[in-house]
Amino acid sequence: MLFRRAIANLKRYHGVIPQITFICLGLGGAFLYLIRLAKGPYVVWDKTNNPEPWSKLDPTYQYKFLAVETDYKNLKKEGPKF
Repeated sequence: MLFRRAIANLKRYHGVIPQITFICLGLGGAFLYLIRLAKGPYVVWDKTNNPEPWSKLDPTYQYKFLAVETDYKNLKKEGPKF
């Protein structure tokens, strides 16, 4: 019943359709970005098996979303191995 009422209102007020479309696209993009952040190597979900996953990253791993001037291929790992 609620869905039918929403469809009837959309038929009545056509100007709401682009607003709902952009709101849904924004929410979908925010949700996908949140999933991408949750799967990153610096997020610890399982502390018993791998408490420090960031220590096993290769120095050439590009962990930033956008690196403007950083060339990760030429980086050398500094510091001790754990």
